[in-house]
Amino acid sequence: DWWEGAFYLPYAVTGAGEFLSDGAKNRSMFVIPDAAKRSFFYGVNFELGYELPQFSLTSWNLEIRPIIGVRNAQWEFIVNPIVDVGFGFAGEADFAPAVRLARKLGEDRFIGLEYYADFGKIGDFLPLQQQSQQLFAVTDFKVHAVDVQLGVGYGFTPGSDGLVLKAIIGYAFPVPGKSD
Repeated sequence: DWWEGAFYLPYAVTGAGEFLSDGAKNRSMFVIPDAAKRSFFYGVNFELGYELPQFSLTSWNLEIRPIIGVRNAQWEFIVNPIVDVGFGFAGEADFAPAVRLARKLGEDRFIGLEYYADFGKIGDFLPLQQQSQQLFAVTDFKVHAVDVQLGVGYGFTPGSDGLVLKAIIGYAFPVPGKSD
């Protein structure tokens, strides 16, 4: 009820159709018990990742993602004041906040907006033009036991990616002895 583990194999496809792997990530998330049933919820997510040079200046990275959220029957609002830590010679701690506002359309169906930023090194933020500032329109839903999130985003600064499409496909393996 309060812990979730995950393993990611992130990749990207360029506008030219080139497939790029971004290594792998392990996630460990801790949240208040029964967070999905609460109107106010909180937790923290840790992601340890091995990233390739086209995506990161350091091979090993740790994302520390606090989770603070409120919800009612129709809406959810989540804030993530994220700290990204790169290990090694070029490593630094960056502030990369994220915010989500979503409208519930029914059981396991949402539409919403997600904002992602990377302000740069904590204590020495990048000039606005070099920061990443992106807004996504997203939808989340389930297809049987598979979680699907689709989104289209746009960067607002020269330091951002322009048009970005995202897809996250997930499956929660059953826990022996637990029923949903």
